[in-house]
Amino acid sequence: MKILEFAFVCYPVTELARARDFYERILGFTPASFWGDNTKGWIEYEVGPHTLALTNFSDDWKPSTQGVTLGLEVDDLEQSVAELEGHQVQFTLKLTQSPVCRFAIIQDPDGNKLFIHKRHKPILSNLPVKPAKLPMKKTKKIAKKKTVKKTAGKAKKK
Repeated sequence: MKILEFAFVCYPVTELARARDFYERILGFTPASFWGDNTKGWIEYEVGPHTLALTNFSDDWKPSTQGVTLGLEVDDLEQSVAELEGHQVQFTLKLTQSPVCRFAIIQDPDGNKLFIHKRHKPILSNLPVKPAKLPMKKTKKIAKKKTVKKTAGKAKKK
């Protein structure tokens, strides 16, 4: 099998109309495709080459605060966080920093988590083109020891 790309990420939701309001009005997503109706349906949003789907077709697939988390790369992290706070969106983690990015974590109306994310410049871009040579310690060669195997009361050398 050869995986070509990620086809989509999908979040289960309980109320499709409420989920659409959050993703379209608050996050600014534009629907790319939809089937069903506002009580039961499947909707897809395309962002760049990626697709986020929302559905409530299956009663067996429940939203979760512990499931997969989608990271949304934004152009201005502070402005995005302020807008979300203005909409009284639930934050599970306020703005924080890691060695590779800054982010906050929010929840949609069903509790699915989303990272609001801004990457730092790639760390590897600061590395020299050629890796530095590190001094290597010389090690002593260890002679192979002959093992002795006992068979039928006699020792045999290997």
